[in-house]
Amino acid sequence: MNPLPRRLYALAAIVLAAVIFVGLNIALDASVTTARLDLTENGRFTLSPGTIHIIQSLKEPVTLKFYYSKQAAADYAQTRAYASRVRDLLGEYAALSHGKIVLEEIDPQPYTPAEDQATADGVTGVPTDSGDTVYFGLVGANRIDGKEAIPYFSPEREGLLEYDLTSLVYRLSTAKKPKIAVLSTLPLDTGPGGAQAMMQGRSRPFAIYQELAQTYDTQMLDPGFTSIPEGTDVLMIVQPGNLNDAQNYAIDQFVLKGGHVLAFVDPMSELAQSMSGQDPSMSPPAFSSLPRLFQAWGIGFNVGKVIGDLGLAQRVQLSQAGGPVSYPIWLRLSRDQFSDNDPITANLQIVNLASAGALMKRKDATTHFESLMGSSNQAALLDVEQVRLNPNPEDLLTVIQPTGQQYIIAARITGPAKTAFPDGPPASVGGKQVKSAKNIGVVVMADTDIFDDRFWVRVENMFGKQVAAPFANNDAFVVNAVENLMGSSDLISLRTRATNDRPFTVVRDLQANAEKQFQQQEDALKARLTDTQQKLRDLQQGQGGTGATLTPQQQQTIERFKHDLTETRAELRDVQHNLRKDIDALGALLAFVNIALVPLLVAAFAVGLAWLRRRRRARAVHL
Repeated sequence: MNPLPRRLYALAAIVLAAVIFVGLNIALDASVTTARLDLTENGRFTLSPGTIHIIQSLKEPVTLKFYYSKQAAADYAQTRAYASRVRDLLGEYAALSHGKIVLEEIDPQPYTPAEDQATADGVTGVPTDSGDTVYFGLVGANRIDGKEAIPYFSPEREGLLEYDLTSLVYRLSTAKKPKIAVLSTLPLDTGPGGAQAMMQGRSRPFAIYQELAQTYDTQMLDPGFTSIPEGTDVLMIVQPGNLNDAQNYAIDQFVLKGGHVLAFVDPMSELAQSMSGQDPSMSPPAFSSLPRLFQAWGIGFNVGKVIGDLGLAQRVQLSQAGGPVSYPIWLRLSRDQFSDNDPITANLQIVNLASAGALMKRKDATTHFESLMGSSNQAALLDVEQVRLNPNPEDLLTVIQPTGQQYIIAARITGPAKTAFPDGPPASVGGKQVKSAKNIGVVVMADTDIFDDRFWVRVENMFGKQVAAPFANNDAFVVNAVENLMGSSDLISLRTRATNDRPFTVVRDLQANAEKQFQQQEDALKARLTDTQQKLRDLQQGQGGTGATLTPQQQQTIERFKHDLTETRAELRDVQHNLRKDIDALGALLAFVNIALVPLLVAAFAVGLAWLRRRRRARAVHL
């Protein structure tokens, strides 16, 4: 029998390979639905351990209804891609839950009961250019009466998708919300407009408070409180006023009895100052502290000093005419400034603060003092009055003389502590006093501007709904601290994924160095100007103040000044040009590496490989 032709063998091999490929894909699609390879730096597309633990800890079934208008969204590629990601993620949740998460996908076609159901469940319909309505939201419900909704999956929060989904499941799985009592002179619950805005129906709580109120049972304490509400898990203190003895004692006993405190104090709260003109009688204090309690807890804090940091200064635009400058009391903290060993800060990327103070451990402290967040080693402490009277960034840059010390901005205090009232409770307070505790739980930050929305989030109105798109992790620090003090850390790893900021640090250093040089030359110009003006005044006084014609000496002095002025301006232009030249050269180098160098290396490798193969063939022929 004659053997089959070689071409037929090749054709049969190709057909067999195609059959195996298709069969393998079908088998994998049916059996391995959640497998994926995530090569992103921070594992953005891999479920976090917190999500997995929350899902696998579900005790009661949770029903998730995913509303998505397939036909209406067919012409919008971005929405389709996002919907596919949401669907895949929800599928992973259901697969991991072992039947505890029941997933339903509903396509609300126009004028159908499904559309009526979507509207009744609180899902927002978004009109398109063609007049159709796209529903793209999620509604969750538990077996009791709990109901949570994401009205519309806004693309601005795509980076927070896992957090939004997991927190929704977490809220549905928690029968009773943990309780937070909030003591603050700032209108966290009503927003910058305060009570007046609330009465007029235009209040908008600060975004961090909104996030806390969504997950926890939050209660704002009355300014005249004398006790901490029963059942409080965490007491959050933000910019406290002058507390009387009874109020200090209530907090003291709450901590010694096992309650946890998250405190925010400030040597110069810019958030409080921005509200001082609304109602002078209700204005928050410009500075805040808890001196009596801090002493008992072993915390040192100077309300007269703020941190100025050349290494962490935020870039601000002072005017439309000039370029951005470094503002050394507005700090942009990155990963190097956070503790890697504490779950509150381990995953933080960026936190923006303003006029923060410095904490330290007292020499007589019995507690353990652990730094959570600090300055760079290019920092110094500035007098509050000096900064308040002259907040000009250019002047502050010249005043700061770095000490090489890294000042602590936030700290965790644990361990044994004694009461702040060793002589007994105030006369107006009854009950048995707890005089000490083996282990207290307190977290303190020397800044309250962390709550200011402008430093960390963009809040936009989308189809009548407020959508928050964070660009820093200010909220993550606060919510992480609350959750950790309550004894849970499942959601901590999810909040920081969307703000993995990767700034051009080399460019930023170039700008800072050139800016420093520019400032020095500008100061020299001012000194020359003052000196010349003094000389002119002296010459005019020599004329007796008669307004006589300028002498040749005066004219010569003026000409010399004009010449110096022209030269100095030319030097300043050279500094700015050199700044742009260094940055442009770096950009050109990166562009060459990305656009030309890599293809050239690949081409060179291919040519070298081809030459090597040809040489091997030539040797084989000769042999």
